[in-house]
Amino acid sequence: MDGKVAFVSGAAGGIGAAIVRALGERGAVVAAVDRDADELALTTEKMTGDGLHVESFVADVGSENQIEDVVGAIEHRLGPIEFVVNAAGVLRLGEIATFDHEDWTDTFMTNTTGVFIVSQAVIRRMIPRSRGAIVTVASNAAGTPRATMAAYSASKAAATMFTKCLGLEVAKYGIRCNVVAPGSTDTPMLSSMWQDESGPRATIEGDPETHRVGIPLRKLAQPRDIAEAVVFLLDDRAAHITMHSLTVDGGASLGVC
Repeated sequence: MDGKVAFVSGAAGGIGAAIVRALGERGAVVAAVDRDADELALTTEKMTGDGLHVESFVADVGSENQIEDVVGAIEHRLGPIEFVVNAAGVLRLGEIATFDHEDWTDTFMTNTTGVFIVSQAVIRRMIPRSRGAIVTVASNAAGTPRATMAAYSASKAAATMFTKCLGLEVAKYGIRCNVVAPGSTDTPMLSSMWQDESGPRATIEGDPETHRVGIPLRKLAQPRDIAEAVVFLLDDRAAHITMHSLTVDGGASLGVC
């Protein structure tokens, strides 16, 4: 990946930041994109301090104009984008009967529409070059019903199928599109779901009342676990893999997703 340009959304923290680091360690020039300018600056400063070639670009994936401008700026400053990782995501919890309509809209704007906007902006540039790879970070919740997570699950299911449809359309240009579906990962998004210090244990053990089976490997995923799966699907080692969804959840979906 030496010298190749990678676009990573949701880069300010959690899984996105781990992906930025993993790509940078393999020699990629990483355009780290996030709407949180302060956190993005801290993340980028840390990465560059470690000798990685990472540059920050502030943009909201839900804004077509912002993304078009940022993609143009990245290609002008760094070179043609070879890799895209759609890692931006939000989580809004609540039962469907009382779920806030604004939370529903916000969830889909980032988790689904954002994937469309970013992918479209970059794919228009990749097609004439007949090369490139895209990975969307979805969730095992895209294929496993979760109580109080209907908006998140539905948005990730839509992003998953969108990415596969995109992969079908651009396969003739040699462009690959895949999905990584994490399970419970040790990030602020996961901890926001916990009520107290028993949260990690309850996540691992499962909860019959909410029909969660727990994690057979008896541990939470680390952001690096997800990042390694993403890097593999971008890399030439996966040169004959497209329209695939790779689940990284310690067995929590029992191999169904």
